[in-house]
Amino acid sequence: MPARLLVPERARAGEVVAVRVLIQHPMETGFSHDMAGALIARNVIHTLVARYAGQEIFRAEMGSGIAANPLLQFWTLARASGAITLEWVDDRGVRGSVSASIVVEP
Repeated sequence: MPARLLVPERARAGEVVAVRVLIQHPMETGFSHDMAGALIARNVIHTLVARYAGQEIFRAEMGSGIAANPLLQFWTLARASGAITLEWVDDRGVRGSVSASIVVEP
């Protein structure tokens, strides 16, 4: 699953920064039908975890109320230079991840 993670390239220590992620995923609710009339199985991203320098900073438990190609935004405190990594799992067990680095200046 392709994804795009947007974090500032640079921030000052102690600054609050926005983290945005766009994940390309159909987020099938289990209520739709295909062209032959068969029910399309539910398949949504149910867990998304964000880590900053290895420490969990954000967790989302999602359900069928989230639209296809979910766009999420949250904020974190710039503490030290490092990677912000997001990982997720869908109902079929497919895992995805995306990472971006931030440089924190004093």
